[in-house]
Amino acid sequence: MLRGLLTGFFLFFTLHILAAENTDSHKSSFSVPVTLDRLEAAIEAKGMHVFARIDHAAGASKVDMTLRPTELLIFGNPKVGTHLMQESQTAGLDLPLKALAWEDAEGQVWLTLNTAEYVASRHGITGQQETIRKMTAALDAFARTATTAGQ
Repeated sequence: MLRGLLTGFFLFFTLHILAAENTDSHKSSFSVPVTLDRLEAAIEAKGMHVFARIDHAAGASKVDMTLRPTELLIFGNPKVGTHLMQESQTAGLDLPLKALAWEDAEGQVWLTLNTAEYVASRHGITGQQETIRKMTAALDAFARTATTAGQ
């Protein structure tokens, strides 16, 4: 019994650490909708395309379930993503990029994105270091703009 509990704890802890290493979460000063409005504006200001916005809480309410505010923004730039998919077409599973704005149990809003390094690593992309570096900088700038007052 104790061995099973310890194994379960280790597995949960390991998966939590792996998820944390593959994503960046930014504490937001705004509500979920406002955070994504700000993110969408920043993305579009840089000439990128917003493909979709999904309100998971609204979806949950349609099936008589509740979910704290949770919205997903799907966005990208084919000029960038195509380079990654030319090296590994399976990168299309993670492209376009996604950003999740969500409210935790204490009412704090977060914006979470996969890291560019994770996408490259997951799909064995090794020849696009400069692209990954630029993506990382852009994602960080977008997240700061979306989550921080005065940006």
